[in-house]
Amino acid sequence: MSIIEGVAARGGAARAPGPRWRLLVLAICCMSLFIVGLDNTIVNIALPSMRRDLHASLSDLQWIIDAYTVVLAGLLMLSGSTADRIGRRRTFQAGLMLFTLGSLLCSLSPSLGWLVGARALQAVGGSMLNPVAMSIITNTFTDPRERARAIGVWGGVVGLSMALGPLIGGVLVASVGWQAIFWINIPMGLIAFVLCALFVPESRAPRPRPVDPVGQILIIALLAGLTYGIIEAPSAGWSSAQTVGCFTGAALALACLVPYELRRAEPLINPRFFRSIPFAGATLIAICGFAALGGFLFLNTLYLQDALGHTALHAGLLTLPMAGLTAVCAPLSGRIVGSAGPRLPLLIAGTAMGLSALMLTDLTAHTPLWRLMASYVLFGLGFGMLNAPITNTAVSGMPRTQAGVAAAVASTSRQIGQSLGVAVVGSLVISAVHGPLRTGLPPASHVGWWIVAACGVAVLLLGILTTGRWAGRTAERTAERLIHGSTETAETA
Repeated sequence: MSIIEGVAARGGAARAPGPRWRLLVLAICCMSLFIVGLDNTIVNIALPSMRRDLHASLSDLQWIIDAYTVVLAGLLMLSGSTADRIGRRRTFQAGLMLFTLGSLLCSLSPSLGWLVGARALQAVGGSMLNPVAMSIITNTFTDPRERARAIGVWGGVVGLSMALGPLIGGVLVASVGWQAIFWINIPMGLIAFVLCALFVPESRAPRPRPVDPVGQILIIALLAGLTYGIIEAPSAGWSSAQTVGCFTGAALALACLVPYELRRAEPLINPRFFRSIPFAGATLIAICGFAALGGFLFLNTLYLQDALGHTALHAGLLTLPMAGLTAVCAPLSGRIVGSAGPRLPLLIAGTAMGLSALMLTDLTAHTPLWRLMASYVLFGLGFGMLNAPITNTAVSGMPRTQAGVAAAVASTSRQIGQSLGVAVVGSLVISAVHGPLRTGLPPASHVGWWIVAACGVAVLLLGILTTGRWAGRTAERTAERLIHGSTETAETA
């Protein structure tokens, strides 16, 4: 029975399958995507208020961001395979409830420790939303052309939600307080939960992948060790036993992960995917592009509010050009990718993001407003062009049976990139601050802006490298090997 037939067969929620029903399912999935994407960036604008109310240090602020992104990145693959096994709607609804509960607990947090813990709970729920929603969309829109349009809308919502975060956050923080940035998730999460129960049918993979607990533990150890070591290095010392131990543990986890996954018939993350230059490049592009986003938003928030003394509302309004350009360019990028391929959007993204950060590498407390606005416009243009070609490049040439896993790895890479961007840029800038933030942050931030600019250059160069004919041939060879390996596994089973 197909997923559409399943809707008609379900009692109580029966609906005649058709375009309106499919659009409703897409809208439900996009609601979940919107609150997760919004949460990725809305928190940044509230960081100065949180620091004052919770008496937090700058490294504590990094954990408010990275407690969410590290947990989310570590669990995305597990949540996707769990949904294939026990049911996509069931997993999606569980994710909505956990994310909504986590948001409520965030708004009620009396201390930094409680807030960081609640952010981690949010991330557990968030990990069950995006990859599962993509599976629901893929199974609902069976026509390739309709599916492409639906994924284009999906990509547009990603860019729009992440770009609107600073603006909406500024309004809420200024009018109510930082707790309000989490309240916005609660009604949307509850509405999506109810609509999902009524209109989204249950579906499972015909042959779900087996559980890989060892691989999952190694991935979490790798991400947690690397992030913890970077964030705590300014206070513990870059050559301290704690920092060296964290980096050593992360390296050992990676060294164990690759050979272990290569020996598994159905690994959590298949290292063989990286023989495809487009796939490997998309992973690096996602890491570099979202590292630039994480670093840019973190530095910009502290600069506008702590160095210049703007309110959260004023800071949010100043970033409106960035939000507007991202909202406009995200769907445009999807159309360009569909008609001409991913190269042009990647070149625009890398160039615009690199130039945007380069304009701020000599930032001072007296930098003209027009230069800030020009930088925001360029970054919005670049980031708006980034999302669609990442997913397209990741799945380019992959067998259809592996496309979902490839897209999940790309999503994980986005979260890893944002975590590393906040950790690396934040730690290096914190180490360079001398005196109070108002006077010490602008000159200390220069190293951070150079890192963001380097990430933009990396996106540009990888966009050229991964979209040529040679890269396409490596993807074709990798696909043939994966199909052959899958056939052998199926015959053995």
